[in-house]
Amino acid sequence: MSVDIQHIRSQFPILNREVNGKPLVYFDNGATSQKPQVVLDVLDNYYEKYNANVHRGIHTLSQEATDLMEESRRKIQAFINAKHDHEVIFTRGTTESINLVANTISQLLTADDEIIITEIEHHSNIVPWQLVSQRTGAKLKYIPLTADGILDITKLDDLLSDKTKLICVNQVSNALGVINPIETIIEKAHAKGAWVLIDGAQSVPHTKIDVQALDCDFLAFSGHKMYGPTGIGILYGKEDILNQLPPFHGGGEMIKDVTMEVSTYACLPFKFEAGTPDVAGIIGLGAAVDFINEIGIDAIHTYEDELVEYTIQRLSEFDEVEIYAKDAKHSGAVSFNLKLDGVHSSDVGMILDKKGIAVRTGHHCAQPIMHHFGIPGTVRASFGIYNTKEEIDIFIDGLKTAIRMLG
Repeated sequence: MSVDIQHIRSQFPILNREVNGKPLVYFDNGATSQKPQVVLDVLDNYYEKYNANVHRGIHTLSQEATDLMEESRRKIQAFINAKHDHEVIFTRGTTESINLVANTISQLLTADDEIIITEIEHHSNIVPWQLVSQRTGAKLKYIPLTADGILDITKLDDLLSDKTKLICVNQVSNALGVINPIETIIEKAHAKGAWVLIDGAQSVPHTKIDVQALDCDFLAFSGHKMYGPTGIGILYGKEDILNQLPPFHGGGEMIKDVTMEVSTYACLPFKFEAGTPDVAGIIGLGAAVDFINEIGIDAIHTYEDELVEYTIQRLSEFDEVEIYAKDAKHSGAVSFNLKLDGVHSSDVGMILDKKGIAVRTGHHCAQPIMHHFGIPGTVRASFGIYNTKEEIDIFIDGLKTAIRMLG
């Protein structure tokens, strides 16, 4: 499978700009991806031609907006192979999707229950569960990292018990780009009767996801990391589990009947979609799914794997560079530091920025990983379908400059 990279790049207007007098090299896709023209056009088109509230009006604009929004829901259902479109819940992003599960499941937990997370999580898959533990008394456990920075999956059997109610794990680490063994985790969790929530923020843009084949109970991801708008995310949940959970937000749309004494709630997905949704963002996310499908997620996966492997190969040329979890399988990102006394990752990032190269530096909202390695942060290069090996070579030249200046 081959991809026409120049044709793809031509669809992203921002790639034409310069930064500090240099052509932009955008390697911060793990934070947010750039948007193709088709997504930008869909956003403008919605506000110019279809702007109306959804599900509530009999007039033409409302019906058209509703149809476009629900069409996007069906596109996402097909994209992740959910069994039902009402298993697709619109949220503001991965963080809200995880908090939705955390806040609703907490009403089903007792102090005798246990939740398992991991040391490789983003803060948004740690802090909500700490809050749940504090609120309910449920015990919070975690799968530790090995010295190399990969999950020590051998510890999972000891952590699991008949009290385990939920395991929460990212499929790909945002900080390291490491792929985690979620299939094994799901199988072992289900053997104990526990549910599994997958943080797919860093995996959904890069690899094919089939929630039925995985048999995960929840999947959370964000639109803005997969060429869609900011402020829109997805929570997938199995129908029978979502029906067991109470509402997250109260308000319009999520109700069936309201009296001054009591309210009854709407069916899925609306039970979890209170208030006016980000209609433009939802339609824009549908356009982003179309964009990915046109290229092919398998082709994207293959091409981006080549970029990651080439980056690791080029970084390995330098004695001054330490690549984290170097021997693990990566997806979408590589994280490293310069082994130079007194040099912080931000020093490297600022020099690269002067060359027009955008990378992410710091702890990447994953401080436990940094504590594990005894460092304040890393430099992370993360990729999208529009990136090229030629850009990686420019990045490597910029890194050479950083080493000369900081060494």
